Amino acid sequence: MNQVGLVGRFTKDPVLRYLSGNRIQTHFSLAINRNFKNNQGEVDTDFVFCTAWGRLAENIVKYCGKGSLIGATGRIQTRSFVNEESTKIFMTEIVVEDVRFYQLKQRDSDEAVTVPAQPPNEQEHLKDFVLP
Repeated sequence: MNQVGLVGRFTKDPVLRYLSGNRIQTHFSLAINRNFKNNQGEVDTDFVFCTAWGRLAENIVKYCGKGSLIGATGRIQTRSFVNEESTKIFMTEIVVEDVRFYQLKQRDSDEAVTVPAQPPNEQEHLKDFVLP
């Protein structure tokens, strides 16, 4: 089974990308605080790279700005590519399949809006969505 659940904050405003074949995608990084303190008594933060596709990507970009708090579930995926220096880069990311909006911040604004978690039946249209 390959399933991941995360709760974290956007590190910057997500951007929608239109790819070939009418595919829509966004990628973003979530800052996730650890549940314990390190040796210096500070809470460490992990930064997790995430990708979303289709209508889910559109909704994330529409409603979330830097600092928005979301819950995301999905799967871990690894991929590789060759960068400009001809070095092969390996990358691990979360492909987001479902999202819960907990505290939204408007894009380029510090105002927070709290949204209650949506019951599962409000997201039924996403259940049969197939990731490219």
